[in-house]
Amino acid sequence: MTLQQLRYITTVADTGTITEAAKKLYISQPSLTNAIHELEKEMGITIFNRTNKGIFISREGEEFLGYARQVLEQTTILEDKYKKNGGGKKQFCVSTQHYSFAVNAFVELVKKYGQEEYDFSLRETQTYKLIEDVAQMRSEIGILFLNDFNEKVIMKILKSSDLEFHLLFVAEPHVFISRHHPLAKKKIITNEELAEYPYLSYEQGEHNSFYFSEEIFSSFERKKNIRVSDRATLFNLLIGLNGYTVCSGIIDQKLNGEDIIAVPLADEGDMRIGYVTHRKGMISRLGETYLEALKKYITGEQSV
Repeated sequence: MTLQQLRYITTVADTGTITEAAKKLYISQPSLTNAIHELEKEMGITIFNRTNKGIFISREGEEFLGYARQVLEQTTILEDKYKKNGGGKKQFCVSTQHYSFAVNAFVELVKKYGQEEYDFSLRETQTYKLIEDVAQMRSEIGILFLNDFNEKVIMKILKSSDLEFHLLFVAEPHVFISRHHPLAKKKIITNEELAEYPYLSYEQGEHNSFYFSEEIFSSFERKKNIRVSDRATLFNLLIGLNGYTVCSGIIDQKLNGEDIIAVPLADEGDMRIGYVTHRKGMISRLGETYLEALKKYITGEQSV
């Protein structure tokens, strides 16, 4: 087994096809296929199941890929620490719920380390996929929130996936609304006052459970519900339909525009926002830098 073979299989897993992986790795498809077959034979497992519709990662392949990504990450850390050229192209990936502070910290990371070659990924994704990304070591860090409603379920999933939750800060729930919303001038808003307006939330795909929601679950019935998949659409609907969403209250006008404001929401519990990491992994220098930027940005926003 070689590091090159591990890079081959992780690239195939990430791209989803032998063809795309071969292009990315600058090798022929037959050479890539043979290298994978040799690794599977040596390890005595089937990493990829081949069908007429393409390749799919097997159950034992998922576990093996997790360890492979860990080995490659440790190799990168060693190269970054001891090689004079910094270990070649820098790689880093973070998965997150839809938080502007996570994007801002990513911007700071790129500004600091993006002068030369790099391959960074920021995945604003569904909660279950976020957890899956970190569990399978596709992402080094994942950012999500816990509260009294979802904590037991989420922590159980994190534990079974060998992940740890690290608290960043505790936020009081706010609503994002348009600056021109009829309730925009209020110092605090109640659920009753919001009842006639559309409630916007991020859809969670096949795992569309209240426990995976990015917004606080409320016992107050919301009669008008709209689910979206991205931040831009959500903000456009906030403005166009006088809608609202529940959030941490941290907002960046440079990123989100001046037309969206945050107003405290009454009668809802706190949001405990933090990041998750794999117990068997180590935080790289890029990861440490990202977390530092994340903490500085959060502290700065909360002190405003």
